[in-house]
Amino acid sequence: MTVSQVHRAKIRETTQGFLARLFNRTQGKSGKKISHKDLFTDSLIGGGMRSYMVTPGQPVWMDRNYVQFALEAYIKNVIAHRAMGMVSGAAASVKLKLYSVGPKGTRKEIKAHPVLDILKQPNPTHAMGEFFKALYEYRLISGNAFVQAVGPTNGPPAELHLLRPDRMAVIAGKATMPAGYRYTVNGVATDFPMDRISGRSSVLHIKNFHPLNDWYGLSPVEAAAYSIDQHNQSGAWNQALLQNGARPSGALVVRADASGGGVLSEDQYNRVKLQIDDQFTGAANAGRPLLLEGGLDWKEMSLTPKDMDFVEAKNSSARDIALAFGVPPQMLGIPGDNTYSNLQEARLALWEQTVVPLVRVTADTLNSWLVPMFGGQMELCPDTDNISALALRNQAIWDRVEKASFLTDDEKRAAVGYGPLAKGGVAATS
Repeated sequence: MTVSQVHRAKIRETTQGFLARLFNRTQGKSGKKISHKDLFTDSLIGGGMRSYMVTPGQPVWMDRNYVQFALEAYIKNVIAHRAMGMVSGAAASVKLKLYSVGPKGTRKEIKAHPVLDILKQPNPTHAMGEFFKALYEYRLISGNAFVQAVGPTNGPPAELHLLRPDRMAVIAGKATMPAGYRYTVNGVATDFPMDRISGRSSVLHIKNFHPLNDWYGLSPVEAAAYSIDQHNQSGAWNQALLQNGARPSGALVVRADASGGGVLSEDQYNRVKLQIDDQFTGAANAGRPLLLEGGLDWKEMSLTPKDMDFVEAKNSSARDIALAFGVPPQMLGIPGDNTYSNLQEARLALWEQTVVPLVRVTADTLNSWLVPMFGGQMELCPDTDNISALALRNQAIWDRVEKASFLTDDEKRAAVGYGPLAKGGVAATS
């Protein structure tokens, strides 16, 4: 089953559930007639969107096939694989700095702290870059990423581990707050409860926005499902074309003046077909001359302009895939429809519109989940000053601030993310 087939099956199930209730249910269990408004609400929520009406305490699994998303997009599709790798690799290369937050919002960078240590080496098998790249890859494939904090019950964690999204189920709680999480491997389930008052858990769930699901995020693969399938099918078509001599096959035509009046008997037809399959198809037989018996003519066929449309269709699908992951087509070598005048502008757009927002959201979630475990008024912030792709933009900001004569030195420093000067004009240090 392809990605788009999974997507269509879910839409069909939702539609059928709605129609079944719309035309077959006119009365409730009590026999009271249901209004059109109540019927629509009951059909939509109780039918296709069953995840909304799950009994609290029950696990809710993702209503999409994560394995198919990973197989068809990340493993089989070169455009999706490269787009996800480009975004995750760039995001993982951004360093996170730790700052102490003062009473008036002033910040001082902290050079050494256990928070920085655990991010630098989250667990014995992952370094910082590898850990965050895998986290972003999980989120791009499934729309969800799960991080487990391992350590003492009351205290900061000693390690951080990533949990595969397809093995994780959200345990439904009241309203939209989960009651916990359930991780299942080889039939063995482990529950991670969530505190109902503070909303804290040893598992962090980072998810994309999903307009129709309370528990899971929307995968970019789902939005690009049709384009990914079209691109994969184009590749399969090209492969089949290469295996048949890199050109469309011709036709064997029986002359009307031949014996049988231009019609082959069943035995003759099967014998000719078997001979062609065995001796004249496949890459090893490309260009091999065809030996014909009397009464047979070979009519070679060629590609028409209409047949060549598949090339543009493949490029169009590739652009749609790149669009779903927020990568400019130029960055992936996709021809045509280039929005940006040069590669430098495309690179800047990738960082400003996709990578930096992704890193900032991740830092915000870590600030609300990980940093409070270590106590103190601190926050993690992405170090965007050292990103080479943003150098020209940062330089323009610095020049504009420097020329702002109506700002004091401290206000200028605050505008570019630095703390105020100490007494005597020396920059304050942590």
